[in-house]
Amino acid sequence: MGSLIARASELAELVKKQREVLVVTHIDADGITAGAIALGALKRIGIEVEIRFLKQLEKKEIEKIADTGKFVWFTDLGSGQLSLLKELDFVITDHHIPEFKSHRQLNPHDFALDGSIEMSGAMATFFVASRMLPSARLGALAVVGSVGDLQDSKFGKLVGLNRKIAEKLSGKSIEICRDLRFFGKQTRPIAKMLEYNTDPLIPGLSGSEANCVKFVSEMGIDPWVKWIELSLEDKRKIASALVRHCMSLGVSYEEIKRMAGECYILVHEEVGSEKRDAMEFSTLLNATARYEEADVGLRVCFGDEKAFSRARTLLQNHRKNLSEGLKLVEEIGIKELKNIQFFHAGKEIRDTIVGIVAGMSLVKNPKKPIVAFAENEEGIKVSARANYKLVEKGLNLGKAIRIAAERVGGSGGGHSVAAGALIPQGTEEKFLEFFDSVIGEQLK
Repeated sequence: MGSLIARASELAELVKKQREVLVVTHIDADGITAGAIALGALKRIGIEVEIRFLKQLEKKEIEKIADTGKFVWFTDLGSGQLSLLKELDFVITDHHIPEFKSHRQLNPHDFALDGSIEMSGAMATFFVASRMLPSARLGALAVVGSVGDLQDSKFGKLVGLNRKIAEKLSGKSIEICRDLRFFGKQTRPIAKMLEYNTDPLIPGLSGSEANCVKFVSEMGIDPWVKWIELSLEDKRKIASALVRHCMSLGVSYEEIKRMAGECYILVHEEVGSEKRDAMEFSTLLNATARYEEADVGLRVCFGDEKAFSRARTLLQNHRKNLSEGLKLVEEIGIKELKNIQFFHAGKEIRDTIVGIVAGMSLVKNPKKPIVAFAENEEGIKVSARANYKLVEKGLNLGKAIRIAAERVGGSGGGHSVAAGALIPQGTEEKFLEFFDSVIGEQLK
């Protein structure tokens, strides 16, 4: 911990010496919050700053960045491309598996920490930013970034350095509470919250509005009120009924246990708003970035009400696209190889959300990692998802996807349970062959 803090302090001092900084960040919730944290800290200490959002840090993008001649702060990306950054003056705050160790980056993997659960890109950025200018509100954004990166999903709570910061912020900008970990507690009627919950999948309820309405009504509770409007007694009544329902249908104890855990409330945000709950806030931000409007998400982080209204519209569109994506996967089917399963969406699912669709589709067969392909203007986007049970057996999608992508002339990386790559069009079959082989070796 001491050496990590020392590195954060060194990078903070390096950044503070600059007169102008270009922040380059990723286009998901973790990337947006990381970029917002860097931007907020730099502006507050009077440094001129510009921000750019990228799907992926490719060589041609690095060349464009180099042409600016500016000092660069990479957030939530950059560690996997260190060898390409030699011509730049930069710092990195990232959590993806790095190409190698560097004194110019704060990355948990350099300090024997797991970047998929112990520190997100936003949290790494906050570690540096807080040594430039302490801010509980920027810390709350770091928690949103960690939750958006699903760093709380393995244990039902934040752990590692994520947890240390969340606990420090508790009572200031964050409230940590134990509750159901279903999406929509702030904004959806209970019936809809249950209907759309797929993590874990609840037999007979997930996907059925009628069954959810009946389930809640039979307890004498109005299914059309929001979860946050219920008394503690009614919340306990529903939670107990859910446990009994799942047990009666043979849902495993591990799956049932995942229904409850820690939730993170942003105390300065309005009750009933998407920004009140870290899980809903992160989903809202994802809905902006994945539709080429990351700047809207950035402005939401700083309280812009007009941007918030636009983000809500994008979120509605995002939900519709995810629903249509799942229907497409049903139609085209998921094919299986020896160690993996996959589907190819072509141009029918946006490359920016195909990974989310893949993760949602994993519930049907969680025993094998799932790979999804989607076309974009640069080639084929590859997204891979798995669960922590497979990780415990030796799976590391980030390492596997990098090896397979490089063998077909592409590039990739990520975490043990979620990873992505960009490969040349027409190389999908060869990629699957290599990827299936590497996964097989990992799971031996």
